[in-house]
Amino acid sequence: MDESAHGVVLRTRPLTETSLVVHWLTVAHGRVVTVAKGARKPKSPFAGKMDFGVEADFTFVRSRRSQLHIVREVMVTARHGGLAADLGQLQQAAYAVHFVELITETDFPMPEVCELFLGLLQYLAHVPPQPRTIFAFELKLLALQGLEPDTDDDSVPQPVRDLMAQLLNSTWADLKSLKPSAPVVRQLRQFLHEFIVQHCQRLPKGRAEALAAGAPSARTVHPADNL
Repeated sequence: MDESAHGVVLRTRPLTETSLVVHWLTVAHGRVVTVAKGARKPKSPFAGKMDFGVEADFTFVRSRRSQLHIVREVMVTARHGGLAADLGQLQQAAYAVHFVELITETDFPMPEVCELFLGLLQYLAHVPPQPRTIFAFELKLLALQGLEPDTDDDSVPQPVRDLMAQLLNSTWADLKSLKPSAPVVRQLRQFLHEFIVQHCQRLPKGRAEALAAGAPSARTVHPADNL
């Protein structure tokens, strides 16, 4: 029986000479892994519909033997792949994918996570890569999974707690107005590093690259620009 879903492509990989494995993050079903049979053929009806960041309505049939389901039809509703032209934006988006995959299970509904990820892709498409984007995504995703850091913990410096609260409660558009000092940014980076390792057993792949993508280059910047 076909099931319907709305989601975004997280990653793909070849399965055979003609087929692809496609990882989706969906509103109703959470992370779903599908096989797109014939997707690698030149005239496949899936051509151009399985790229990273493609948002689509699709149908699939669940496998009775594994978590590898069969995708039937795909109708693209939006494309968020334009950020692939900017290496820094792509590194930040790729890190977000790794974090989502680390902290969530497959075939488990999580509409808020899908909404958060789509919001990140939309934001990245319109701003240069910045560390604040990664910090905000980490905190918001942790909170959705019930792992929100305690902003009342006295062992954490008050400026760091204040910044975490701002990042957690801000919309993506609000991030531009934050102007913390460079020392607070460094403290937050280290705090989240240790917090993620403690609660997730390891860091998601690509965190250093994602944060470096937003670091200031040779241009003259205000210290607060480090966020």
